[in-house]
Amino acid sequence: MDANAAQREALLATARAMSAARLNVGTAGNASLRLGADGSYLITPTGLPPEAYTPADLVVMTPDGTPHGARAPSSEWRLHHDIYARRPEAGAIVHAHPPFATALACRRADIPPFHYMIARFGGATVRCAGYATFGTQALSDLALAALEERCACLLANHGMVAFGRDAAHALALAIEFEMLCEQYWRTLQLGEPALLSDAEMAEVIERFSWYGQPQDRR
Repeated sequence: MDANAAQREALLATARAMSAARLNVGTAGNASLRLGADGSYLITPTGLPPEAYTPADLVVMTPDGTPHGARAPSSEWRLHHDIYARRPEAGAIVHAHPPFATALACRRADIPPFHYMIARFGGATVRCAGYATFGTQALSDLALAALEERCACLLANHGMVAFGRDAAHALALAIEFEMLCEQYWRTLQLGEPALLSDAEMAEVIERFSWYGQPQDRR
């Protein structure tokens, strides 16, 4: 399945917005957009900053891992491929190296429930995947485990990954996640934070299941 012009423009805009939001600098990070139920997707090219490529430079990947286009795909294409294969709700993926998420990832520790907005990403914690070399199947496997019942995770000594229903949603979640990481980092400068209990987080997670919907629930 090929990508249409609107899909290519949307992904390029997302990649450039990642740079503008300081989620990435230079050629770091990547983004992708699911094209169809067969597992094909559109991904940013490797080794180029978003300002240096055009919609035509974006690469279509088929389910067997074959790239189609003039450019080579991001070195993290396996990570994107496997998330789409495992998580049918993922419509777009953002992988980035933002300052605060990356700093926390270098601690190789999960982010605990220091704030109720942790639940925005699917559970009572945001996990940190174990370390593996970038672009490898091992990294993808570790990330998938950390993403179980989550839509974002840290990647040890590397960065973060988040997915959403479409490119705009994935980008918004990534920006929100980096803000949460900054808040946690700043909290750690003051000492260990007071954490919410399992019961308190369970209530927040339940509320997020309908938050924003046209229902009269309080």
